[in-house]
Amino acid sequence: MIPKLKITFVLILCILSLICFSLVATLIQGQQLAQFDHHMISIIQGMESPGLTLFMKVFTIIGSTPIVVILALSAMLFLYFVLHHRFELIFFISIVAGTAIINTLLKLYFVRQRPDLHRLIQETGYSFPSGHSMEAFALYASLAFLLWRHLSTRIGRSIIIILCVLMIILIGMSRIYLGVHYPSDVIGGYLASGVYFTLGVWLFQWYKEYRAYNKKIKQKSS
Repeated sequence: MIPKLKITFVLILCILSLICFSLVATLIQGQQLAQFDHHMISIIQGMESPGLTLFMKVFTIIGSTPIVVILALSAMLFLYFVLHHRFELIFFISIVAGTAIINTLLKLYFVRQRPDLHRLIQETGYSFPSGHSMEAFALYASLAFLLWRHLSTRIGRSIIIILCVLMIILIGMSRIYLGVHYPSDVIGGYLASGVYFTLGVWLFQWYKEYRAYNKKIKQKSS
């Protein structure tokens, strides 16, 4: 009964994320978030300093495609050769690779230009939703979900969750600070990735229950 409640909760999160993303996307197309975006940009970029700029550039690099690919490949090797969990490997690949594809399609659909207020680095391509934010959410949320399943201590689980949440937040914030994304791009990226991630978790849990159920049926019949 408890696993079913967990699956229902995850599915509710998926639906809520979809509703919130749809709302943000609608407001963006109507230019109704412009005031919010400019206000948040002024606050975040108002903290500008040489040290903070270097700090944010580091996290933007960590969230870049080459580093994400390296981290993802390392995680895949760990899942396959150390934990020997092929289904978890499939889940991880599906989330990270699928998120990249979805981000590309969403950017081509919305065709939002990047902010041109105070850029500290140069970027090309469309702005909404933030690719760095989507990939950071997909990568670190997946790692937190999979590693959490294999950690037996509350402290270990808490540390993993806190570290992954910090990485997601700092990578997204770095994009706003460096002037290459609107805050709504980052929020939209988190929500879009959240929809896909929670749907993936729901399917993952459903399949695990389905396999366990079939295993019990076979044991009873044998």
